[in-house]
Amino acid sequence: MTLDRPPGVSIRTVRDVAGLAAVADYFSDVWQTPRTAPPYPAEVLHSLVHAGGAVHAAYVGARPAGASVAVFGPGGDTYSLVAAAEQGLGTAVKRAQRDWALGVGARTMRWTFDPLVGRNARFNLVKLGATGTEYLVDFYGPMADGVNDGDESDRMTVTWELGSPRPPYEEIAEQEAAPATHTAPDGGTLARRDPAGRRIWCRVPEDIVGLRAADPDLALRWRRAVREVFVAAFAEGFTATGMSRDGWYTLTRRATA
Repeated sequence: MTLDRPPGVSIRTVRDVAGLAAVADYFSDVWQTPRTAPPYPAEVLHSLVHAGGAVHAAYVGARPAGASVAVFGPGGDTYSLVAAAEQGLGTAVKRAQRDWALGVGARTMRWTFDPLVGRNARFNLVKLGATGTEYLVDFYGPMADGVNDGDESDRMTVTWELGSPRPPYEEIAEQEAAPATHTAPDGGTLARRDPAGRRIWCRVPEDIVGLRAADPDLALRWRRAVREVFVAAFAEGFTATGMSRDGWYTLTRRATA
């Protein structure tokens, strides 16, 4: 499979101690922690690889510019513990994970992400074609890294069908005509629902990371407002199937619900 990556970028599996230490440093830089206290220490990465998991990294020259970690999950499928990449390299890193997972016989890969980070939602749901299948309230408890500190750690689980990609996402024109159901912390519409009950649309802030740094109280109000919509929607059998460029999730009711 040809990976989507710019010229001069290489993607490879990392197994050696020095390479895993460089990946640990990269994760420290992304999550703004001291390199003496990385979110994924090199010795932990080494143990995961020894246990049969996989660490992939993207390099610009010799410099790590993206990395991911995956392990086996229930039923022989796979779980991505973490992935991060510089702009333009995310797809290549995830496809390297996908190739590894297919090679070990997996059918799906799952991972979690912060549902308020709209660009990550669009990448996961639209670019990759994964589906948001679970909403987890305060999944990690308090987090003290430079990105998440001061917020509650809600996460969305996505499931990526590795062998049968979902059809391309298409934005639904009826969204703007659907009745509003919730008001956002900024006074605008937070959520809409079509009268037939097939779809819900929910908005997230433009930049939750910047908002969290500038006004943590407002960021927390957004967290709890979006949580209210998603918890109720998932309980009704909805899944997250899309994200527009202007920050609106599409949630679609499961056919079997």
